[in-house]
Amino acid sequence: MAKDVISVDGQDVVVPETEAKAFRGTNWAIWSIGGFILVAVILFVVFFSKAASDGEVKSPASIANSN
Repeated sequence: MAKDVISVDGQDVVVPETEAKAFRGTNWAIWSIGGFILVAVILFVVFFSKAASDGEVKSPASIANSN
């Protein structure tokens, strides 16, 4: 059985390769979800700051086509 090393709380731990892949996959999923949430928040803030700047709420398409 193949072994792999992962870092848990700053310590290197030797685990089976399947557990290491699951550990890295979980970390990848958490970072991906966090990135998606970050992009959604940025779009939310930009949309409402643009909408609030002139007093009327417009759709993102209306804002893009107004230029």
